[in-house]
Amino acid sequence: MKNSEITGLSQEELVARIAEEKENLVKLKFAHTISAIENPSRISKVRKDIARLNTEMTKRKAQSATETK
Repeated sequence: MKNSEITGLSQEELVARIAEEKENLVKLKFAHTISAIENPSRISKVRKDIARLNTEMTKRKAQSATETK
C-alpha cells in the first residue's frame, strides 16, 4: 500500500484498514508456523503496511490536537 493511498483514506477507513491488516498478519504468521508459506517476505510487507497506517493515524491525531488549541 502506497502512502498516497493511505492519505486518501478517511479516519474510519483508516481504522478499519488497520484492523484488517492486523488480522491478515496474524493469519500469515499462523500459516507460516504450521507450514512454510510460499513467500515469507509478505509478513514483513504487512508489518510495514501496518506501521504506515499507524503513522498516518498518529499524524492526524497530532494535527487535530494542534487545530483545537
